[in-house]
Amino acid sequence: MKKFIKYLLRILLIVGLIFVFAFKQNWIRVHIVNRFEGMFLVYKGDRALRKNKLSYAIEYYNKGLTLYPKHYTAWYNLGNLYVLYEDYYSAVDAYTEAIKHNPKYVTARMNLGIIQAEKLGNFDAAIEQYNKILTTKYHIWAIPIVFSNKRSSKTNRGLAYYNMGRAYRQKALYLTEQERYQEVPLLMKSADAYEKACKILKKNSDARFNLALDYHLLGNYRDAGRNYCKAIELAPMNYEAHYNLAILLRRMKRFSDSMAELEKASLLISTSGISAHADYIFGILADVSHSNIDFSSDPRYQQMSDKDNQEVDFKKKKKKDKKNEKTEIDVLLSDDGKIRPSKDLDKIMMKDMSTCAGDKYFRNEINEY
Repeated sequence: MKKFIKYLLRILLIVGLIFVFAFKQNWIRVHIVNRFEGMFLVYKGDRALRKNKLSYAIEYYNKGLTLYPKHYTAWYNLGNLYVLYEDYYSAVDAYTEAIKHNPKYVTARMNLGIIQAEKLGNFDAAIEQYNKILTTKYHIWAIPIVFSNKRSSKTNRGLAYYNMGRAYRQKALYLTEQERYQEVPLLMKSADAYEKACKILKKNSDARFNLALDYHLLGNYRDAGRNYCKAIELAPMNYEAHYNLAILLRRMKRFSDSMAELEKASLLISTSGISAHADYIFGILADVSHSNIDFSSDPRYQQMSDKDNQEVDFKKKKKKDKKNEKTEIDVLLSDDGKIRPSKDLDKIMMKDMSTCAGDKYFRNEINEY
């Protein structure tokens, strides 16, 4: 009886295989043959990409995806390659296909949003992608000590808010005259997105800088100055933060503070080799210097100075100076007779750059603007 059952099963298997090969050849080719052949071509594309043979990689990916279109990683890589060749519309199509086959593909959505906003000016489509990232629920996988995607998921949310804020501001800046009534609401949405980004990306100076820029454009000078100062604290060598803060302080007629920040910006830009920007900043510095001289003769200036001197520090206490703290930059005479700065110079310069002119004023609760 057992032998009979074995023979029967073998016969049924043979009949089944004959039936499949006879009547389901198309299914076999689509779901088995094409899949393996397509994956092999994608593998060749990956290998070409690693060897930096980009044109071959694009060719292999396209051939592989024709046979096996569900390979979302290949679509993503293909989209990145199209971006390198500045073929942005093809990149959008490739990223869209990647998302179609894997709706939770965060990096594909992020890249698609960036291309839509930054290269094609389709801000609403970009914002839609960032919203999808923020509203989609992702599984948190964690193996103690070995692996956890909790931090990366949180960072992706922060980056989605950051890029959303940028898209809202770009949309506000590209409005037509008939659409100008939308400018303030869009800038407020941008600021809100950057606020959320800053809560997640706490050490990201770019997020702080862009939040300050939104408040600057909205005329909220106190919050703008406070966030410029935070951006400077996080990235002291970023000349743009010093420069923007200087422009804000000039607008507020705080000329001495503005000059201090312009001097820092000019020092940083002069060492970067961008001479055109340096000349422009030096020109503004000269203008602010003249304004400071003219304004200092105004009786209201003395009243403002007296008021500033009476302001109480927001921490309501003074830090005691450290004993024997050095306040001058030491120089050393080397063996070759040349004077060189001491090793403490870098620390002193970094401390000076990270100090924000007007920080005490911006942190004060009184806001006259």
